[in-house]
Amino acid sequence: MYINNHFSVAEQADILAFMQSNSFATICGIGEDGAPVATHVPVMISFRENKLFLQAHIMRKQAHTDAFEHNDKVMAIFNGPHAYISAKHYEPQNTASTWNYSAVHAKGIIRFLGDTELYTMLKNLTAQFEQDPASPSLMQHMSEDYILSNMKAIVAFEIEVTQLQHVFKWSQNKPSHIQDNIIQTLAKGSLEEQLAAEEMKKRLNK
Repeated sequence: MYINNHFSVAEQADILAFMQSNSFATICGIGEDGAPVATHVPVMISFRENKLFLQAHIMRKQAHTDAFEHNDKVMAIFNGPHAYISAKHYEPQNTASTWNYSAVHAKGIIRFLGDTELYTMLKNLTAQFEQDPASPSLMQHMSEDYILSNMKAIVAFEIEVTQLQHVFKWSQNKPSHIQDNIIQTLAKGSLEEQLAAEEMKKRLNK
């Protein structure tokens, strides 16, 4: 990860809030053959005994499952809004363009969980994302046979985070009027660019 004093000074609470808001993470590891693996999952974030944990589930009998069983050192990547930033906004304009983005890398140790923990995690995960206690898609509305049958195909895991790194790169090293021009341009662009404009305003307190 690219680390720069301009872009890596957020407080832990801000980093965790970003992870919560962008919780569809990429989990990376190394297989027994030395090849990299990655998978994409919604992650639940929690604290126990002042330690940060990530919980999720994956399909059994996959390359990433085998890799995580072989090597328990993994990294979770959380990505947020991002956008191309043209040097036409700079002074002078004939300089290198760049990319603005927010990202967090959470390195840690993975361990697999049992069926009881998987059941509880699925119940909590569904409730978290349904966001409606009356939703018919909550687990309490599913048959037990249906739940147990589907659980056979997946396995829960937990990552104890040992290192957090972040980059919130939003032109903090540029003058305020240039920042404003970039935000105005992004706000007129694609949906992704509009989201980047909102993120930039948030990071720069504009």
